[in-house]
Amino acid sequence: MVPTRGSPTGPSTPALPPHKRSTNYGYYIPMDGGGSMLTQVQDTYPAGLGEPINVIISAYSDSQVLQNTLANGGLINYFQSFGFSTECLGQHAGSDQAADLGDGNGYLNETAVIRWDYGDANLGTCQETVEGGNHFRYWIQNGQSADSGAIFMATSYEMPIAEQHNIVVNGYNLGRDWLVGNATSQSTILPTANLTNTSTYSGQTSFNNFTYTTTATYVSGLLQNSSSGINHFQSVAVNGLNAIDGLVAVLTIRVVQQPGSSSSSSADRSYHPKGLLWTLLTMACAIVVSSL
Repeated sequence: MVPTRGSPTGPSTPALPPHKRSTNYGYYIPMDGGGSMLTQVQDTYPAGLGEPINVIISAYSDSQVLQNTLANGGLINYFQSFGFSTECLGQHAGSDQAADLGDGNGYLNETAVIRWDYGDANLGTCQETVEGGNHFRYWIQNGQSADSGAIFMATSYEMPIAEQHNIVVNGYNLGRDWLVGNATSQSTILPTANLTNTSTYSGQTSFNNFTYTTTATYVSGLLQNSSSGINHFQSVAVNGLNAIDGLVAVLTIRVVQQPGSSSSSSADRSYHPKGLLWTLLTMACAIVVSSL
């Protein structure tokens, strides 16, 4: 099903903290400032291809979630609440990508790469590095000309390292939707082929005694329903459809429970070391990373 086209829409807009400017949508549209919703990828064939920025964390989210930190329920803690964590042993694997969010900063490399942690926030991203899985890069829209504080994320599902981390068939759309499904605690896989710019999902996740409510709203008009300019377009497009469907998921996040509150959640994820196997895998990841 081809999504309905139209101008970008977004969730309801509660009052912003005093230091935020009104953005209409909870973010500034990068193209209005000369930016792009496609990243710059090194050494593509043909040259000049990019990957879609297909998830945005709205500036209308609670301000502590927009802080790029693990502490105090910040952005990294939020990512860990729905199964993603920082890279294996803190080491960056693979090439950088750059994005221009139209905020006056020009093209900047990603702030970080975040990977599916396979149920272990400490070592699980080592498994993702080897076996592949869902992952994303993110950037913060904070330049002087468009300082929203929104988080822009390029999400995709990648193959194992033995297959050069290429993107699986339909991997941009699927990576986005599986992330949304986890962030909103859906009990079933989202119906990627049937999503439109009227689709919304909501649910709660918890980590480190912080509980978040995430509302995801799909919008159109920021990306094209197209294969033009998309990295791996030859292999990602499926059944005659385009490589991407043109939809972007906008997430608005509330912190509903936190340490010290009267109803702190006890449903946090817990993690346990996996013993010798994971120790060996971690060492292998370190060797792989150091050779890249």
